[in-house]
Amino acid sequence: MKNQRRTREKDPEFYPKLLALLVPMVIQNVMNALVSASDALMVGTLDQSSLSAVSLATQITFVLSLFYAAITIGTTVMAAQYWGKGDKTAVEKIMALAFRLAAVISVIFFLACFFAPQLLMRIFTSEEDLIRLGSSYLKIAGWSYLLSGISQVYLCIMKNTGRTTRSTIYGTSATVLNLILNAIFIYGLFGVPKMAVAGAAVATLLARIVEFGLCFIENMRTDTVKVRVEYLLKNSGLLGKDFARYTTPILANELAWGCGFTMFSVILGHMGSDAVAANSIANITKNILLCVAFGISGGSGILVGNELGDGNLERARQYGDRLCHLALATGIISGLILLALSPLIVRSCTTMSPTAKGYLQGMLLICAYYLIGKTMNATVVGGIFCSGGDTRFGMICDTITLWVIVVPIGALAAFVFKAPVMVVYFLLNLDEVIKLPAVYKHYKKYQWVKNITREEMES
Repeated sequence: MKNQRRTREKDPEFYPKLLALLVPMVIQNVMNALVSASDALMVGTLDQSSLSAVSLATQITFVLSLFYAAITIGTTVMAAQYWGKGDKTAVEKIMALAFRLAAVISVIFFLACFFAPQLLMRIFTSEEDLIRLGSSYLKIAGWSYLLSGISQVYLCIMKNTGRTTRSTIYGTSATVLNLILNAIFIYGLFGVPKMAVAGAAVATLLARIVEFGLCFIENMRTDTVKVRVEYLLKNSGLLGKDFARYTTPILANELAWGCGFTMFSVILGHMGSDAVAANSIANITKNILLCVAFGISGGSGILVGNELGDGNLERARQYGDRLCHLALATGIISGLILLALSPLIVRSCTTMSPTAKGYLQGMLLICAYYLIGKTMNATVVGGIFCSGGDTRFGMICDTITLWVIVVPIGALAAFVFKAPVMVVYFLLNLDEVIKLPAVYKHYKKYQWVKNITREEMES
């Protein structure tokens, strides 16, 4: 133990490398969270129905983001290690694999939103007014999906190849534009017609076009890693098999967790507009405070992955231990901040009914402990485990926790036992805490400490 501590003390590179990754990622996460928040909050100033409709409609975007998350995490699993190894060609082939998968998924979601928006909305609510408003949002926002997948993959590759700051600048520029356009199109500023809910969707579409354009320009000018047509059209042999091997469990994990999380909205959506409105604000607040947690998660995947790919297994292990301690401290601080801000948040929701405000107050208190568990699990499962190719554990853990325990219990409480909204919400937010003992036990096995790169990539 003493020798390990000496090694840590002699390693001055950890925090500079972490901060170089963490700061840009946190900024990007904050901006993304603010865009999501602005869609709901700005239309929420119009009326509670608009707030609820956009909150439910963006659940489709949330599900799509799970696919993108799986692709980008899978990309990071391999790109971080191969970049640490110094294999630029492998990184370009990995990017091509990710592009192909992202394009297919994006087209499927676009077609669903354009041709069947009402059907999608009926999954979340039976209130006709919410279905109508949400459908108008989805039919326009769906066009943005055709571009966002490609952009997300390219920005991910930039982060993994030493261009984290530039990636953040591009992503942040698009999100700032989204915020500005939200105000213009929702409220009808500067002579633009007032579009309300549809305006939020138009703003999203235009921002995604700009983001795609910035990525296109970056690819034209960079001399680091480029999109190559031959890799897009060619089978990548063993590299492709590895990509599928590591990405498939991540995709299953994201869908298990994300669809379970979406079921929370489905359950609460059938408990009335007040519950939906309160839950939307609670989720917005929670997501903003989780920005640092997701930054640590993303940074840990790259940081630890680079060390593993370079063959520095002991250093990677030590980095993992440090990141766990940092995640715990971050989760506790985030929870305390939420507790301190909760009265102000409730008072600021002037268009919400007294019942919805009461729900919101209780939801924010529950979210405080949720933040601790989520920060730890995001860093360890989504970052550290994946950095070494250990992607199956998260899939198994989330599937059991959500679909065997939390979702069934929450559904029974809501629809069979007719439990109060706050009891249901409490039960639905136990998943991250329940997982912690299993995550800790698996971490200590150190199965994630391994180099997954290949010398020969063709079958």
